[in-house]
Amino acid sequence: MVEYPSSLVIGTLIVAATASNRAMLNVRIGSNRYGQSWTEIVTLVGLAVVPPPWVVVSTAVGILIGRILNRLSPMKVAFGAAKDTLSAAAGAAVVYASGAAFTGTYPQFHLGAMVLAFVAVTVLDELLVHPVVALATRTPLSQQFRRYLDIRIWLALARLLVTVFIVWLLSVNRDAQVLLVAPLLILTLHLWYSSRIRKRDERTSWQRLASSAEALNDVDLRRVMEVAVEWSPDLFSADGAEVEVFHPPTRVRGTGGKIDPAGDGEWPSDAYVITTVLEDRINKNAIGELRLRFSGPVQLNEMEIYKLRTFASALNTAIHNASAYAELERIAIVHAHDAAHDALTGLANRRQLLDQGQRLIAEGHSDGVIALLLLDLNHFKEVNDTLGHAAGDDVLKQVADRLKAAAHGGDLVSRLGGDEFAVLLTGLPAPAIAAYRADRLIAALREPIEVEGMRISIEASGGIAAVPSSGGIAELLRRADVAMYQAKRSGQRIATYSHARDTADIGRFAIAGGMSSAVADGTLTVDFQPIVDLASGEVLTAEALARWHHPDHGTVDPLRFLETVERNGLLPAFAEAVLDQALLACVSWREAGFDLPVAVNVAPRSLLDPRFPGSVMTRLRTHDLPPDRLILELTETLTISQLEVVDQVLGRLRDEGVRLALDDFGTGYSSLSVLSRIPVHELKIDSQFVTSMETSPEAGAVIRSTVDLGRSLDLAVVAEGVDSEPQRRALWELGVTAGQGQLFARPMTAARLLASLHRGSGGRPGTLAPALHDEGAVIRLSPHRRPVPRQRGERLPHLGG
Repeated sequence: MVEYPSSLVIGTLIVAATASNRAMLNVRIGSNRYGQSWTEIVTLVGLAVVPPPWVVVSTAVGILIGRILNRLSPMKVAFGAAKDTLSAAAGAAVVYASGAAFTGTYPQFHLGAMVLAFVAVTVLDELLVHPVVALATRTPLSQQFRRYLDIRIWLALARLLVTVFIVWLLSVNRDAQVLLVAPLLILTLHLWYSSRIRKRDERTSWQRLASSAEALNDVDLRRVMEVAVEWSPDLFSADGAEVEVFHPPTRVRGTGGKIDPAGDGEWPSDAYVITTVLEDRINKNAIGELRLRFSGPVQLNEMEIYKLRTFASALNTAIHNASAYAELERIAIVHAHDAAHDALTGLANRRQLLDQGQRLIAEGHSDGVIALLLLDLNHFKEVNDTLGHAAGDDVLKQVADRLKAAAHGGDLVSRLGGDEFAVLLTGLPAPAIAAYRADRLIAALREPIEVEGMRISIEASGGIAAVPSSGGIAELLRRADVAMYQAKRSGQRIATYSHARDTADIGRFAIAGGMSSAVADGTLTVDFQPIVDLASGEVLTAEALARWHHPDHGTVDPLRFLETVERNGLLPAFAEAVLDQALLACVSWREAGFDLPVAVNVAPRSLLDPRFPGSVMTRLRTHDLPPDRLILELTETLTISQLEVVDQVLGRLRDEGVRLALDDFGTGYSSLSVLSRIPVHELKIDSQFVTSMETSPEAGAVIRSTVDLGRSLDLAVVAEGVDSEPQRRALWELGVTAGQGQLFARPMTAARLLASLHRGSGGRPGTLAPALHDEGAVIRLSPHRRPVPRQRGERLPHLGG
């Protein structure tokens, strides 16, 4: 029999208790670390080899030494020693109660008592630890208790088996050297548990990081910042977080994953803050900061540092995307306003008048009759010539203010251009009331207007037309125009439209018949207007413009015969004729050494035909032209762009290599919602902005924002209506690289354009204007995609299918 010297065993227990506390598994929560020791095994083994009071004393001494060696704070040393001492006392009490307390010379093996003692020690440890940790970390007790619950259960069973095995060996061998097995088994358990905890934490942490990155995917900047503040404390076990963006100055702060609504106060002076700078990846300048707050000093490990960098990168990308979206929204708002309003007077423009008028007509007249008053100022040109354009602009502004003040609440006052105004009269109880309302509006202009110290009398002529039974807003506008000129010719202030005096209807029937034969026999002609590089004067492409000379009525306005084409079902044949002539011209230029793309307008109705892309590709193959030599210009597509068939048609055209351009950008139908659906290659700035930019800062701002938008989306930008050298230079300074207008060339036949290309400008073939700068002095702001232009008012009436 082996005798066990009690002093050696007690010393061994103290050393074992000390070692169990040195081999702790530490978990950081906030700025604090919480450890898991292996004291239960030491306690239960001790209860089998020495009397319980010695076990409690040995445990207390060993734990106290271990905690001090771990350099813990006095409060943690005291709490840990008290907790484990109480747990040892609970185990001793169970052993006493079961009658299995050690009283002899040899180790005792009482399985039931050991299991009960183990349960008592473990349960008491859980009850003491989790409430304290939950309170310190502001974590719900139920959530804290569930943390690693499955691993804790398996570990408890493993500790029980190890304890039983060691005590059993001692009782069988009765050799103190068996205790040497205990450190090895405890170390094995420690490594296993540490590995499981680390893997579980890493997996959970990366899953949360991936979820947070997905949650950051929002277009609202403040929401992105709030998500970062909500997720950061959990990701990095911090007490609070703050995100600050420098431009625009914005800051969001939170504590424990909850947003602080005020967020203006300073953090406590003793708070420990880890700051991560958010950088613009292009310019490498700081755009903001992510700050994590802890209640005390914290040292992040390597994995946490890498996670923080990854999260900051995702946050940086989300902020950049949200800021870009906000800028696009701002540009869209500017475009939407400018597209619907006259830059000089602030009134509605022609586009808004057409849109709102067509909508009201389509909705019916349940609230009364709709009529249109068209006004033209008499002798306004004399004001401009005598006092200058600044005085003329002042007159137009005052006229606009008076009309707006005299109009009823539901009326729409608009400026159509020049000295022409229109008022859409709504809610009329009878058509005859329109004349009364119109007279009041014109009467508002009778009072002299003071301009530059002079009093000027303004006279106006007006035409009134009620909504027709067919033809919509376009016909209403035409009839009001007819009535206005009747008033001018007769010397009246106001005239009401009379069908008997309107010869346009008779002419329309003649035009319709002539257009049918023109499409059938191929006598329809196509002119071409070039678009040039604003810097070099080089011709980049040419736009096809349909022309028709009626034998009796002379040259017919394209907009007028387009209406006839669409109304009489001639669109497919008309479109084919125009496309064929455009492609033939393109081939002739190419064979002559000028590989210029050609642009053709597309009618919205054509985009509703799934066969349209096939028809286009067939003609390209017939003429042996690459698809990128054809550019299709889209107009007014917003009204139908939500239809799936339109998306399919445009997508197929682009996939085939045909280039797409969005025409009249910024005048109403074109918007960011269109750009998000239509895969265009270029934007064309409407000529009204080019005309107005010399006198209107707003027009220049629209052009600049369009250029910025084109660069950000990698789209070419073309300016229409470039009619003077100052306009050319101003556009170049605003960043526009290509333009189209009478400064370079009026529309001409394909042969004349070819001759102009051969002749060139200043002996430079392929150019139509001298270069703005010396050779080699031009710096392009963005790559230009050889654009496709059009002169406003000379539009190809639309390519159909």
